[in-house]
Amino acid sequence: MSAQSPLIQRVFGPVFQKVAGARWFRRLGPGVVPKLDQMLHRVTGGRLMLSQLLVPTLYLTTVGAKSGQERITPLLCMPEGDGWIVVGSNFGRDRHPAWTGNLLKAPEATVEYEKKTYKVIGTLLEGGERAEIWTRLNEIWPVYTKYQAEVDRELRVFRLSPC
Repeated sequence: MSAQSPLIQRVFGPVFQKVAGARWFRRLGPGVVPKLDQMLHRVTGGRLMLSQLLVPTLYLTTVGAKSGQERITPLLCMPEGDGWIVVGSNFGRDRHPAWTGNLLKAPEATVEYEKKTYKVIGTLLEGGERAEIWTRLNEIWPVYTKYQAEVDRELRVFRLSPC
């Protein structure tokens, strides 16, 4: 992340969090934000994704549960030790994002983070462990609480541990 990111986060973070929590954005965002992040990532040789200006971001590659094909998804993350925590928020929409089902079926995946690639195992967090992590996640991206309050599903939280 660039040295300017903390300033960018302080100045623009609250605005982007408000936008990200808006219903209109939750319909529009899934079709726009990942594509924009992928384009910026490709154009900058892996140095930049729009999302990473606000929060840490990684690329998760899973194997499609139905297709068997590789699926690459840019995700907000919370670095933790030598791994990461990610949330299946799906922009606060009613369904779990496909990547979470992929990880449940085949937990072996790949993470690209800060231009390095890691083999990982995804573990679904539940109970007290999820609750403790949930509090820390919401310090990074408070919109998760809004998403959780407006959907009839528990947002899946995964630990991605290098293997």
